[in-house]
Amino acid sequence: MAESRVSKGIRHCAWVSAQLLIISTITFVLTEAMFRVYGHFHPTFIFHGSSYSRSYNTFRGKPNSPDYDSKLNSHGFKGMDYSVQKPRNTYRIIAIGDSFTFGVVPYQYNYIAEIEQEINKRLSAPRTNYEVINMGIPATGPRDYLTLLTDEGLLLRPDMLILSFFIGNDILEAQRNDMVQDYRSKQRWYHSSYVVSFVSYVLTVTRKYEGTIREVGKYDDNAPTYPKDVFMDIQKARLQNFIRNDPEFLSAFHVQVGYLQQIKKICDLRKIKLLVVVIPDEMQVNAAQREELIKRAKLTPDQVDMLQPNQMLQREFAASGIPYVDLLPALAAKKENLYKPRNTHWNIAGNLLAARTIAPKVIEAIEQK
Repeated sequence: MAESRVSKGIRHCAWVSAQLLIISTITFVLTEAMFRVYGHFHPTFIFHGSSYSRSYNTFRGKPNSPDYDSKLNSHGFKGMDYSVQKPRNTYRIIAIGDSFTFGVVPYQYNYIAEIEQEINKRLSAPRTNYEVINMGIPATGPRDYLTLLTDEGLLLRPDMLILSFFIGNDILEAQRNDMVQDYRSKQRWYHSSYVVSFVSYVLTVTRKYEGTIREVGKYDDNAPTYPKDVFMDIQKARLQNFIRNDPEFLSAFHVQVGYLQQIKKICDLRKIKLLVVVIPDEMQVNAAQREELIKRAKLTPDQVDMLQPNQMLQREFAASGIPYVDLLPALAAKKENLYKPRNTHWNIAGNLLAARTIAPKVIEAIEQK
């Protein structure tokens, strides 16, 4: 009996579907292989970064929301608005970091804003504008810095990256936050695919976010932020960073510094100059606070080494060729108070001193050919 037209149609559709499935599978496998080859030689660009959560947006500022006597820009950052396309005759610097970079002071007193003013004042290259974009987001850490750089920073085509690393919470606290985030978003088998990671990257970068309203009202440089016991509990937890050879600290240190090393590779690949700013914890500068914390923790001074993280960073940076400036000597040399009362961040004077210490290093890097 002759085959009916319906049967022929069904067989034809099945044949076409099978061919499409084969072609799609071959295309996926070839694309996966191509991405993996590329990822092997450029392991930190897109694919590696895309495997991480975009949790940094959790605490990102709400675009155009109030910020003391000013407002955040359209990207949810402090400072003047900017275009993704770099203007002509512009040397563009991006600054990535946590709440220190975001700042608790009005933006005109923020050390990133002060650095921008200083380098434009001291450098007189004809027809060149030096632009410093503040991309600081509170409650972020080194893994977020890496992801933010690959997601958004590279699109700005920066000539230089200033990366601020806060000893107080960019080691142990950052490691614990990463572990919580990983637990909440355990990767399924398909997340190991480079193709899926690439699609996720594209979708995530173009996704809108609501943002968080940060600071409103009038700024008071002398007003304490936390009650004393709350503040001391925050600092007491951070004291673990300075306990000699603490196993959890040592493990967290190497993981978090690993992200900085990956950032260095990306900068080298893109010919972006890098400067890491090492920001000390207040207890490293304030002897009275340090003594009280050691007493509260029931430790002896011999069990604590306030230079431990700095010295370890110095060794790792030297081995990895990472340029850096450690602010501890400059801040420790000053007798005036540089931190906002019971806050953990710099006051206006602290921001100014930080800027005056960092700016010469930035200028030195700019002038190096």
